[in-house]
Amino acid sequence: MIDRRAVLSAGVALGALAATARFATAQTNIEARPMTAPTTAPTTAAPTDAIDFRKLTDAEWRKRLTPVQYDILRKHGTERAGTSPLNQEKRKGIYACAGCDLPLFDSATKFESGTGWPSFYEPLPNAVGTKTDRSFFMTRTEVHCIRCLGHQGHVFNDGPKPTGLRYCMNGVAMKFVPADGQG
Repeated sequence: MIDRRAVLSAGVALGALAATARFATAQTNIEARPMTAPTTAPTTAAPTDAIDFRKLTDAEWRKRLTPVQYDILRKHGTERAGTSPLNQEKRKGIYACAGCDLPLFDSATKFESGTGWPSFYEPLPNAVGTKTDRSFFMTRTEVHCIRCLGHQGHVFNDGPKPTGLRYCMNGVAMKFVPADGQG
């Protein structure tokens, strides 16, 4: 005879297996593409301020982004730690959304977190939004671009002063724009 505890345990095990399979598939898809240099997506003819990014179709996003950018920005994927060239970026400038070019972080707020992802202690004003992410059996705060809603990463409460926050971002979800004369 099957009792409720056995059914519940089997359901939890199947749920964990499904989540692990999704995570492994996303990681395999991301890791299969070498990240030795920043990737750039095809350019569009229209200026970014003339586009309503929230109304773009899935097909339009696929045209605008590389496959890796699409997986992270639109499907909430995560790049493998330590693979982003933006980890080593030390010049002054702005980190903008790779999906819509909105400036997100100033290089003055970047710090070495030791996590393997570009980290910042504060975004630019009106640049990012957050929402609760309950994936992978944990609760985190997801960070997304306020203009196109592209997934950037997560924010944690273990960063440096003055904010105490660590915005742990996917480098492939951003592009670096050097300050004048820093090129």
